[in-house]
Amino acid sequence: MDRDVNNPSMRARYMADAVTTASPGKLLVMLYDRLVLDLVKAEEAIGRHDRETASAQLQHAQEIVIELRSSLRMDAWDGARGLSEVYGFLLTQLIQANVRFDAAQVASCRALVEPLCDAWRAAASEVSTGAAVRVA
Repeated sequence: MDRDVNNPSMRARYMADAVTTASPGKLLVMLYDRLVLDLVKAEEAIGRHDRETASAQLQHAQEIVIELRSSLRMDAWDGARGLSEVYGFLLTQLIQANVRFDAAQVASCRALVEPLCDAWRAAASEVSTGAAVRVA
């Protein structure tokens, strides 16, 4: 059984199943978690002077921010416009960090993203707890 956990195709299938069955809130948290992971890995790669890995991680982080921004429903709540501007700022900073190969700029982006990740995680938890209470 331990062998199956380390099997890349089984891991990919598990992840695909997790994504397709996740609630919208859980998907959002998963995106943020991956964004934070990309930024951590990019910082580490820059520290090792590994431009190729850092660039790949920062480009993936940019793709996530683009997805977050494009899926933002501007009519859903008053803060959507402000969050869209934060995503735009973050995207610019990630591009600059990649071009400049700047770990401090990546760390600054992570410092912006982590509290957002925590806030979305708390919101998703509240929603799922509320739904569980209504069902019970």
